[in-house]
Amino acid sequence: MKKFMMLLAFAGLSFGASAQETSYPTKKHQIVTNSFWSNWFIDAGFDWNAFYSSQEHLAGPTKNKSPFWMGRRSMGADLSIGKWVTPAFGMRLKGNGIWGTQVNSRESGTLNPTFTMWTLSLQPMVNLNNLFCGYKPRVWNISIYGGFGVANYRGGRTDYQKSEENAGGLEEANRYSWLGTIGVLNTFNITKRFHINLDVSVNAGEADLDGNTTGGDLTRVIKTRDNIVDFSLGLGVNLGKVGWDNAPDVDAIMAMNQAQLDALNAALADAEAENARLKAQIANHKCPKGDTRTITEFASTSASVFFNINQTTIASKKDLVNVKEIAELAKSKGATVVVAGYADSKTGSASRNQALSEGRANAVKKELIKMGVAEDKIETVAKGGVADLEPFTYNRRAVVTLK
Repeated sequence: MKKFMMLLAFAGLSFGASAQETSYPTKKHQIVTNSFWSNWFIDAGFDWNAFYSSQEHLAGPTKNKSPFWMGRRSMGADLSIGKWVTPAFGMRLKGNGIWGTQVNSRESGTLNPTFTMWTLSLQPMVNLNNLFCGYKPRVWNISIYGGFGVANYRGGRTDYQKSEENAGGLEEANRYSWLGTIGVLNTFNITKRFHINLDVSVNAGEADLDGNTTGGDLTRVIKTRDNIVDFSLGLGVNLGKVGWDNAPDVDAIMAMNQAQLDALNAALADAEAENARLKAQIANHKCPKGDTRTITEFASTSASVFFNINQTTIASKKDLVNVKEIAELAKSKGATVVVAGYADSKTGSASRNQALSEGRANAVKKELIKMGVAEDKIETVAKGGVADLEPFTYNRRAVVTLK
C-alpha cells in the first residue's frame, strides 16, 4: 500500500508539471496578499474506506489485501473547511464519518462486528502546481498534505472476556485514539466558484483503536498501527475573493517616477537659463528709464503617486519625492497645484472606483498641505475608473500637476 501511494503521488506530480505551460513571468511568485476573508473553501464528499487492523498485520497474509475488496469496504462521508494563505500553502480542518464491518484475519470462527467511527484532523496543505510553476488559474491542481488529529471508534470487538453482564455477546468498544494522516488532493475547477475533489489518504491510529489487542504479543501490537485507507470524491465551493492579483512591478514604477523627476529637473533648468538670458538682455539695454523684470516660466510637468488595489493609502512614500519638487515650485511661484485621482476600470464598480479616485486625490492633498502648500492653492479632481496605462495596475494612482 505504501508503494501504491508513493507511485500515485509521483505520477500526479509528474503529470501536473508537464501539463502546464512552460512560459511564466520572471517574478512568478510575487502576488498581492488578499484579506483574511479571501480564498476560503468548504468541501464535502463521499468516502470509500478500507480498514487494516493491527491484528491483521501480525497474523500474516489475508485472503485479500486490496482496499477495493468488498469484504473490507467501509463507507463514509467527509466535510472540511479551510483557507489558502498563499497560492502554494493552505490549511484545512477535515472531519470524517465512517461506518462498516471489522475485518479479522482468522479463517474460522471469525466475528466481524459492525462499527462506526469519526475522525477530526488539522491538515497543512501544499499546492505543488503553484509552488513549482508559479500562480495562475488552472483547471487542475494537485496538493499534498499531512495532519494530526483524533479518532473515535465505537462498535463490537473480538477479544472480549465473557462475563455475567456480557454473556454470549460482543463487548462494546468506545475508544479514542490519536490519528496521523498523509494524502494527495486533486482539485478540478468547474467554475471560479465550484470545484470537484478527488482525495486519497492513508490514516494511522493506535494499535487498539478498534478496541482489539489480540493477534499476538502486546509488544508487537504496540509497534503496529490500525490503518485506514480513504478514497473520497466530492464537491467544493470557494468563499470570498478567489485567487490573487499579480504584484505591481515596483522597478517599472520607480523607473517611471525617475523619468518624471528628470523631466521636472530639466524643465527647471531651462526656466533658470531663460531667466538668466532675459536678465542679461535687460541689464544691457540702454534706455534711460528701463526697469529690470524677472520673467517666470515653468514647464507643465506631473508626478504620479501609486496605490494598491482597493486602497486610498499611498503605497510608497518614495513617490512623494517627486511631489515635493512640484510643491516647492508651486510655493515659490504662487501657482495652483491640481491633484487628479484615478482607479483602474478593470476591477470594482463605477461607484466604488469614483470613491477610490476621490480618496486617493485627497490623500495626496493632505501630503501637499504637510509640505507647506496652502489649501486654497490645491484643487482635487476625481476621475473614477480609467484604463489609460498598461499594465492596468498603473491606473491606481493620483497625478499632481501645476496649473
